[in-house]
Amino acid sequence: MDQALRDLHPMTKPDLDPIPPLRRRTAFGGLRASFLTGLVVIAPIGLTIWLIWAVIGWIDGFVLPLIPDRFQPEHYIGINLRGIGVVIFLVFTVLVGWAAKGYIGRSLLRFGESLVDRMPVIRSVYNGLKQIAETVFAQSDTSFDKAVLVEYPRKGLWAIAFVATDARGEIAASMPGDEQKVSVFLPTTPNPTSGFLLFVNRSDLRELTMSVEDAAKLVISAGLVYPQPKEPARAPARRPQAAE
Repeated sequence: MDQALRDLHPMTKPDLDPIPPLRRRTAFGGLRASFLTGLVVIAPIGLTIWLIWAVIGWIDGFVLPLIPDRFQPEHYIGINLRGIGVVIFLVFTVLVGWAAKGYIGRSLLRFGESLVDRMPVIRSVYNGLKQIAETVFAQSDTSFDKAVLVEYPRKGLWAIAFVATDARGEIAASMPGDEQKVSVFLPTTPNPTSGFLLFVNRSDLRELTMSVEDAAKLVISAGLVYPQPKEPARAPARRPQAAE
């Protein structure tokens, strides 16, 4: 009787998904993971060394042929030592910079620039290269102040930009409204040396706590390298006072 009732009303069991078997880590998988980890460690170091080595060789190949054969360093040290051209270039550049600061050097420089200004094509090339060199190598405190977010190219899309200076003169007077206007540089990815110069209201910017360097890394890496969050400073613990 009980058997018949159990056959008529069988107890339904919930359908449970079978637990997939754990995959065992094969020897090949371990070797592959170790190889990738080693590649991540070695690649930046190797590329950095290769780049420095290539730049040193390029400078040597440019500087050493300009030196007369009897003054070649190889005749005095007996070997073709890589990096001698870099040392000669640095010493020569320092001497030229020291001479250009003096009265005679400034006079010669003005005389040479006056000759260049009389040559139509060479004048344009020289003035353009001079402006680029002064912008890149100028020893001044002018730099980007802060990293900010600005809505670009439309509302709802945000891009990283760098605050340059406050808008002044004709630009500030031509923009509508009485709010403070600033000029910001919006770099492109992954080449931050190109970008767009925007003039916006300061209230339209969202200031970031990250530094300009961290924001530049974020732009260059196309969003792959995020700055580490700064831990809040902790107040020093007070020592318990001894009971009197």
